[in-house]
Amino acid sequence: MIILGIDPGTLVTGYGIVERKGSLLRMIDCGMARNNRDDDMPQRLKAIYDTLCRAIDRWHPDAAAIETAFYGKNIQSSLKIGQARGVAMLAAVNAGLPVSEYAPREIKRAITGSGAASKDQVQFMIVAMLRMKAAPEALDISDALAVAVTHAHRIAAPTAGTSSWKSFIAAHPERVVSQ
Repeated sequence: MIILGIDPGTLVTGYGIVERKGSLLRMIDCGMARNNRDDDMPQRLKAIYDTLCRAIDRWHPDAAAIETAFYGKNIQSSLKIGQARGVAMLAAVNAGLPVSEYAPREIKRAITGSGAASKDQVQFMIVAMLRMKAAPEALDISDALAVAVTHAHRIAAPTAGTSSWKSFIAAHPERVVSQ
């Protein structure tokens, strides 16, 4: 399975393409759409869309995964990231790809074991996990690869969920404490 990971941003949107064969992961490609602060928003969004469409057309991924928006105190930043996420998802959906979303803390936890890991720690682990010869040129690219790897882990071992307490008790009678 080939997975496109996306770390959205209006100045830099990173992407990473990872192939999963059994338990093995390998990086196929990575890159970014880099915009200038002076570019107007429609031009930035077009650059993101075009970059992702080229990567999709070249590698034909089976699925896409994107980082969810981080909600900070600056509403303008949140709105801009939302626009970048929108065009990234549009590029994937237009190509017929299913899109999964992962929170930043979930990605960090999947890659490093800690939801509070730094971007440098994530990059270090991604280089090691994918056996890369060198770190990507930007942390946004490492983050995008981390999104793809998180999705690869999730589909390899989905979270075992139950639909109700009754089904949980039936599946795990040893965890029931009687009084």
